[in-house]
Amino acid sequence: MTRAELIVEMMARKTDLNPKVLEYSVKRIIEYMVSSFVKGHRIEIRGFGSFGLRMRMPRQARNPKTGEIVWTERKHVLCFKPGKSLRERINASAHFAKRVQTESVE
Repeated sequence: MTRAELIVEMMARKTDLNPKVLEYSVKRIIEYMVSSFVKGHRIEIRGFGSFGLRMRMPRQARNPKTGEIVWTERKHVLCFKPGKSLRERINASAHFAKRVQTESVE
């Protein structure tokens, strides 16, 4: 789902809210999250999950085009860990279970 699709979905569910205010709010929340990650902070949304940064150490890799061995630099990566209630809701979803089964067969 894109940011625009999220805004449209929220507008459909909350018709009493001003669409411009809703769009501004979504953009500001995302901007706040990005600025928090840039500062190295962790974000936890109860019932949903937590976002945090992890350090990926330098490692030996291979250039898939040439086969040449290269060293990657150390870097931070953004990680998401779903909360317990989100995991339970996803696992209880019949739609998700059916989709996973059909993808594993193909």
